[in-house]
Amino acid sequence: MIEKKETSNIIDLSRSLKQKETEIELLQQTFTEIGSELDLDRVFQIVSDRARELIGAETLLIPLLDDNCETYTYRGGAGKNASEIVGESMPLEFGVCGWVWKQKRPWWQGMLDELSSEEKNRWEKEAGNMILVPLQGKRNFLGGIAGLDKIGGGNFDKKDLNLLQLFASIVSVAIENAMVVQKMETLHELKENYRLHLEKVNKQLIESSEKQEYLSLYDSVTALPNRSLFHDRLSRDISEAQLLEARSAAGQEDAHIGILLIDIDRFKEVNDTHGHEHGDAMLSKIARRFESETGVQETLASLGGDVFIVVLPGHDQQQSLARAERYSQSLKDGFDIKHTSHVVSSSIGIAVYPQHGRTASALLSHADFSMHKAKESNVKIYTYDAAEDHLAQGHLEMIADVRKALDERQFELYYQPKVSAGDCRLIAAEALGRWHSETRGEVPPGIFIELLEKNNLIDEYTYWAIETALSQAKKWRSEKNVLRIAVNLSPRTLMHPEFKTNIDRIIKSRSDGELLTFEITENIFLSEFDRLSEMLGHVCSLGIELSIDDYGTGYSSLSRLSRLPISELKIDQSFIKEMLANKNDEVVVRSTIELAHNLNMNVVAEGVEEQLAMDLLKKLGCDTIQGFLISKPMPAEKFEAFFDM
Repeated sequence: MIEKKETSNIIDLSRSLKQKETEIELLQQTFTEIGSELDLDRVFQIVSDRARELIGAETLLIPLLDDNCETYTYRGGAGKNASEIVGESMPLEFGVCGWVWKQKRPWWQGMLDELSSEEKNRWEKEAGNMILVPLQGKRNFLGGIAGLDKIGGGNFDKKDLNLLQLFASIVSVAIENAMVVQKMETLHELKENYRLHLEKVNKQLIESSEKQEYLSLYDSVTALPNRSLFHDRLSRDISEAQLLEARSAAGQEDAHIGILLIDIDRFKEVNDTHGHEHGDAMLSKIARRFESETGVQETLASLGGDVFIVVLPGHDQQQSLARAERYSQSLKDGFDIKHTSHVVSSSIGIAVYPQHGRTASALLSHADFSMHKAKESNVKIYTYDAAEDHLAQGHLEMIADVRKALDERQFELYYQPKVSAGDCRLIAAEALGRWHSETRGEVPPGIFIELLEKNNLIDEYTYWAIETALSQAKKWRSEKNVLRIAVNLSPRTLMHPEFKTNIDRIIKSRSDGELLTFEITENIFLSEFDRLSEMLGHVCSLGIELSIDDYGTGYSSLSRLSRLPISELKIDQSFIKEMLANKNDEVVVRSTIELAHNLNMNVVAEGVEEQLAMDLLKKLGCDTIQGFLISKPMPAEKFEAFFDM
């Protein structure tokens, strides 16, 4: 008899362990499925199915509190009659849901013993066989998860309550994150036509789909790469050419790139005479004919309207001229558009790397100059000649001065404080370049930075800035306190093949890296993602933090942003300056702060100049403040006074 009892106990224990294993496996599976899922409907469906299976409910519902805090809506469900209930809204005081949200406690049959006789009589009839646990997000009370009627009969017990509460704590953050993302996407879509600069903000929220990403990189009329993708590919080809130059003994072997800028002559007449639909059809046919002349490793792009551009890696001036002749000849046969034959011609400007420029901007500018010279002189094809470009000649002295300033270390770093929004405590600084020229006086950063970029000097300047900022941070660490200093890092420098080698030379230890933050712009997301992820991962391994600068003005993808080791978002100052007068900008700032916090990032508001703006930013939950209200950028010796404030 005793042996039978022991055997029975062992069987019961085995069943209990098996059941626990099943429950743990179900919880782990749920966590894995929703951990990176931002589609709200998909999250609700996963949570509904798994919760119903976990507690064995005939029906599982997810009621969520509406924004008005007066009603709730069933946002998800599974099981018997769930499809008929999901989407329905009810007053908050109606049913068990209202009781749970007011009491902030779960409901199950065992709660009846804690109620007064009058309440017990009411809820026993009204609630029936029901269990409902709260869903509590990081910052807000969301709603609940409700189970109705136990499969096979019986009541929900204490074990069901504990399992469902544990389950709710696991899924609440995923639901909250998905709700925030959905809310942001909806808000930005509604504001799309309000202000021109908000178009860029809207793009960052809808670029997660392949279709939207395609539209942001390709011309809709010709289906060719647009200006953004052209710049990215040309920058890549320039980087590869520079690497080849560095490895070549001669320094120039096979390191040429030809640029052809093609403008269709008198194309406006086609649009004016036959209409834009007719003109678009012809542009598409021209694009296909040009494609037949373009190799696999070459880039043909549309710069908008009737202007095309071709990038020819490995082509010197003579080879580029020969290719230009082929593109020109490809137009000699007419085009049939809607039973009408058209013959067009083109004007082509040529610029060649490196003799006509070492940056994408310089090459495009010189190709554009050459194209207009071709039109003016009616020669059809014109190769860039600096002697003819008076504007370029006018910049030669400035370029020489910038080169001299870099060689003689005439540049200086100024530091602008970043303070905690809560107590105005100094927590970081941004290093900003300044140049006082002996002959030109104070030269604005926008001018000399552009010159550095256009003349292939930005890498040297950036590494100088990093070394200088790090040296200053070490000095302050030993004399005063640890302070992170932010340095702007251009996408070109980050993605350069020699970046790892150079940054490892500067950052000798992780303790040094923890004194720096690198600020990068959103346009970095146009780069090849796997290499970008590798570069950013290496930066973080050195202890350096990463910040997205001027957030809201570029092309960042939410899916990429969440997968990269970014610690901080800096809201562009254009939104900060306008948010007091423009509710749309305030919504953008609030949404950005919520998004960043849900992705475990800090938020910096730059360009803060008014106390009212700072007060509003505190209210919205911004972490860090930077701007003239706190202080203008200043030399290191003046900045040290902030340590003593």
